[in-house]
Amino acid sequence: MSQLVEIDHLSKTFGSTTVVNDLTFSVDRGEVLGFLGPNGAGKSTTMKMLTGFLPPSSGTARVAGHDVLREPLALKRALGYLPEGAPSYAEMTPLSFLQFVAGVRGARGSQVQEQVDRAVARTQLHGVLHQRIETLSKGFKRRVGLAQAILHDPEVLILDEPTDGLDPNQKHEVRALIREMGKDKAIILSTHILEEVFAVCTRVIIIANGRMVVDDTPEGLSPDPRRLDDVFRKLTTVQAPRDEKPAAFMMSSGSGRGDARAVDTAQPGDTPPAAADGSAPDSEERA
Repeated sequence: MSQLVEIDHLSKTFGSTTVVNDLTFSVDRGEVLGFLGPNGAGKSTTMKMLTGFLPPSSGTARVAGHDVLREPLALKRALGYLPEGAPSYAEMTPLSFLQFVAGVRGARGSQVQEQVDRAVARTQLHGVLHQRIETLSKGFKRRVGLAQAILHDPEVLILDEPTDGLDPNQKHEVRALIREMGKDKAIILSTHILEEVFAVCTRVIIIANGRMVVDDTPEGLSPDPRRLDDVFRKLTTVQAPRDEKPAAFMMSSGSGRGDARAVDTAQPGDTPPAAADGSAPDSEERA
């Protein structure tokens, strides 16, 4: 199967607020997709729908051919997910946590230790295996989260800011691991570190106000990595008269998928209304 991730007209609303608006794209085996956007753009919400943690309001998503609503367990078996904040059980050690996750995922007997040993080696956790997770640095907690995501060697990885909190050496190691795994998996990662796009990604999608802005390669967005900040700001701050449907911003794609994307964007500085229950649309949609 070439297309391991398929998202088709995916939308999510909270009350009267549309957080993700009609997203459609696919990710092939061998692609590392950088999923970018400003705070509140809908990145984490899209990832939660894709991994089965949030049901879509409309549209559908498939991972390795499994529908997110019709086959949630088969879908979860086919993917590894590193959520924002890398949640775990603070009172456990990395070793006991990974053994627990392996068991939950169906590993038995010697399979458990084989999976744990492989994940520990790839994320370099040997030195902290027997410490309580609550005592670890932010960087090591992130690596524990990454280890549980790759534990069962899934075909698809969804990584929400995988290098957040890592020191420069750790970032280099994790990026090298992502590049290696990306050769035979489909990987989607979100990041605010734009240099990371050039370091690991073969393709980039930028969203703003829940809509896709562009789908291109890193080099197609900007041949000069130092200019990527400027390109990002231009793509995510398009203004339009409030009494009109916002003008579409298009960037032609000279490489990659070769399809220009156009989306509607809201006025910069607009504050999304609260959900029907008075709460924020998505408390974790900060990344």
